Amino acid sequence: MLKRKIYDKLLDWKKTSSRECALLIDGARRVGKSYIVEEFAKAEYRSYAIIDFTHADKAIKDLFLKYMSNLDTFFAYLSSLTDVTFYRHETLIVFDEVQHFPKAREAIKHLVKDGRYDYIETGSLVSINENVKDILIPSEERDIEMYPMDFEEFLWATGRPTLMDSIRSAFKSGEGMGPLHETAMDSFRQYLVVGGMPQAVVRYVESHDFKAVDRQKRDLLRLYRKGIRKHAKRYALRVERIYDEIPSQLSRHEKHFNFSSLGDSARYREYENAFLWLADAMVANVAWNVSDPNVGFRLNMDDSLMKCYFLDTGLLVSHSFDEGEMVAQNIHNRILTGDIELNKGMLVENVVAQMFAACGRKLYFYSRRSREDGRERMEIDFVLARSKLDVAHNVFPIEVKSGKNASHRSLDKFVEKFRSYVAKPYLLWMKDRKIQDGVEYLPIYMAPCLAEEGL
Repeated sequence: MLKRKIYDKLLDWKKTSSRECALLIDGARRVGKSYIVEEFAKAEYRSYAIIDFTHADKAIKDLFLKYMSNLDTFFAYLSSLTDVTFYRHETLIVFDEVQHFPKAREAIKHLVKDGRYDYIETGSLVSINENVKDILIPSEERDIEMYPMDFEEFLWATGRPTLMDSIRSAFKSGEGMGPLHETAMDSFRQYLVVGGMPQAVVRYVESHDFKAVDRQKRDLLRLYRKGIRKHAKRYALRVERIYDEIPSQLSRHEKHFNFSSLGDSARYREYENAFLWLADAMVANVAWNVSDPNVGFRLNMDDSLMKCYFLDTGLLVSHSFDEGEMVAQNIHNRILTGDIELNKGMLVENVVAQMFAACGRKLYFYSRRSREDGRERMEIDFVLARSKLDVAHNVFPIEVKSGKNASHRSLDKFVEKFRSYVAKPYLLWMKDRKIQDGVEYLPIYMAPCLAEEGL
């Protein structure tokens, strides 16, 4: 069994809230939603029924249309059709891929109120208009998001279950990793290549064959492309163009999404729905520029300037270098031997975005362009805010460096300009921890610690 952190959230829901609400797990396709829910159901319930609405037959769907006013009959028929014995308060009923049958989601209101059993829903694109059209979204539903396996989950799967504990301990104590730094970097480079999609991680654990892992990832990329063409409907062409553009946009020095690459007259407003579709599908992690990096970033969000990161860096590697198996092998070898300054450092910035998103952080950056005043020109890759606003200095500017150049002119300018906001500037790089010139340098694999600790 792949160990996933979301399992603890499922346990907490079962213990504290399962009588009050269903749990809706939202995430991109193939991030492991169905797998972890079934493992949870096996371990924590006397019986369970999984209804996969990608394949559910008409007889099951008709139950939701005919018997919501007669739940005794509904459950009797459902038990028979699924060949599962239902036990009061000891059975979990799972609506898998519920977006394919929204009426089942609407029924949650009545089923939770009835109180006999527990309910978990899983899905992708559960919030887009076509999947909520003509239904009443139940208030008796708690939504949690599931992402690809994060770095710690990757370490668990690959036989280094305590390494992240050592990383956290060093972060909290203000120390470096010392002799463990190279061990951590070795695993981090593997994570860049393999990524966090469960099927790719399992293939790597079973074979340690990066070619086989790459083939698995390319199968997933084809699945996403088919999903776009099938489900994005009138936005499909624009969504696919953005999907294909992400690697080239991230390979630029300034990783803002350049709409002119989509057409001479292309503007964000034309592509807004396509970006929202990718974000809702959780295929992309979108970062927004903040015009005033005070707390409350959303209030100062500049939607004319944004970055679009891929959901998983391992997939990004395969998506970016698709010229063939020999090219892929060369890229893998370069990353694994420490050459990760590929394409202007796009992989390390993408993986930091991925790590922050997996910790529940919304993504923001700060960019300012001025032809007249060099002091006003700066580019800060990420800005985070304290989770508890109990002191005056709440903002943390973060730059990401993939190569030997660890200059931090933009950080210095940012601190000078926003001194009343800034708590501490950070620079994420490939070496061990140090503090110099007022900037704290952290090894790249400590990025999750910044997000988890609330700074």
